[in-house]
Amino acid sequence: MQFCSSAPKPSASSHAAYVFLAVTWGLSFLVLLKVVHAFGWVGAVTLRALIAGITLFLLAAVTRRRLDFSAGWWHFAMVGATTVAAQLIGLSYATPRIGTAMAAILVAAIPLFSMIIGQLWGLERIAVRGLAGLLLGAAGIIILVGFPAVPVTASFAIGCAASLFSSFSAAFGSNYANRHLRSARSLELTSAAFLFGGLMTLPLLLAVPVPAMPRSVDFLYLAILACVMSALTYVVYFRLVASIGATRTISVEFAVTTIAVLAGTIVLGESLTLIQGFGAVAIIGGCILVLDPFPRSLKAAALPSASPLV
Repeated sequence: MQFCSSAPKPSASSHAAYVFLAVTWGLSFLVLLKVVHAFGWVGAVTLRALIAGITLFLLAAVTRRRLDFSAGWWHFAMVGATTVAAQLIGLSYATPRIGTAMAAILVAAIPLFSMIIGQLWGLERIAVRGLAGLLLGAAGIIILVGFPAVPVTASFAIGCAASLFSSFSAAFGSNYANRHLRSARSLELTSAAFLFGGLMTLPLLLAVPVPAMPRSVDFLYLAILACVMSALTYVVYFRLVASIGATRTISVEFAVTTIAVLAGTIVLGESLTLIQGFGAVAIIGGCILVLDPFPRSLKAAALPSASPLV
């Protein structure tokens, strides 16, 4: 008899995809700041989502791939409202106010929210290990927000709330898709979500218009954020979920947080206090306990059996 894990073994291409997601999403916070500064926090979300959605539809047309949305437009719209509109609105609003490092660490709370929602919906079964992870992660969030490296202002507090709202929306949308759109392919799910999300935030431009005429380089940043750091990464992400499983794939958030924090501190000169460092470690540690992305390998061969029963 031989014990083996039910999860597929990651291949070289899976490792490459994982690294691509970690680096691309980690650096996306720097590009996001530039896009928000040029187009406003609503414009950044709306244009990013619409361009990403249109890009994927054009990709399907060029490759002559027939898209199937028979699962129901309402479900795709719901995913767009949560994982795109609400998540990106919260993140775009929060990042300039609390910094890339802080925003990235709070993004690592997505798996914690996802575990809670999955438990409430009966999609996940929480064990003692998972409960310990949730409590540790919650303590990390309290420490991180309660002892910031910058003065606590109304703008900072609202920014933290917006970032947590963004993380919750992402977790909600992922669980919703897992519950109602399991048959949908990655291209259909991603393209529809971005298009619906962009259309939903489009009216908000009347209240928060683009502040001024952006420069040529700003349009380049927007194209990179929409086409590479949104459209392409989400297609890679959903393919990776199908390849190595959701648990292992979502653990990429740990690497994303690490890269974003390093980018914020090195490139932008942002600072984190020592106690915030403990909070960040607590959040990531809580996520590891909840997700258990590195399962302990079982013995390759079984011990001799004491009886002939099988």
